[in-house]
Amino acid sequence: MILSDRDLKSALASGQIKIDPLFPNSIQPASIDLHLGGDFLVFKNNQHVCIDPREQIDGMMEQVVIDETKQFVLHPGEFALGMTYETVSVPNDLVLQLNGKSSLGRVGLIVHTTAGYIDPGNTLKITLELVNLANLPIKLYYKMPVAQAVFVKLSSPVDVPYATGGLNSKYFGDTKPKASQYYKNFTKNNEWIDFK
Repeated sequence: MILSDRDLKSALASGQIKIDPLFPNSIQPASIDLHLGGDFLVFKNNQHVCIDPREQIDGMMEQVVIDETKQFVLHPGEFALGMTYETVSVPNDLVLQLNGKSSLGRVGLIVHTTAGYIDPGNTLKITLELVNLANLPIKLYYKMPVAQAVFVKLSSPVDVPYATGGLNSKYFGDTKPKASQYYKNFTKNNEWIDFK
């Protein structure tokens, strides 16, 4: 069940859902608008030949920061990690599904390539996996509405929230974009870690 505007207002008022700050007019009929933060990570394309998910890639990316006076230009086919301006807390009985804004999708902007799902119990500035599918560059502005958060009610509260109980949660509490931590799923011998 997706929460309606009425339920979203109630959950925000009670503190069940926390969004800080909550911009005026952000509550839509069944979602809440989220805005673009100022921090990005981009790949240093001229220094690396490939991405190996078994290897740490933090050093393959560089930080870019924008503000009210400086925009981020995403060129055709480019990928960048961005972040929401807001910090969002998801309670143990809800899941957050991140979606793009329709008007930005119509110019070719993808805000999450695959990971638009925020687990119960997580609190963070949500990472945006930005891709430009258009044939022209897209200019992105600090604090522009860029995505929408849809909250879905679970059948019951989770037993083990994100970042608890040995789940190997890698992104709890993020406040800046973080490069993929997928390499942590492997042992030093490059074998899969069996999480039980």
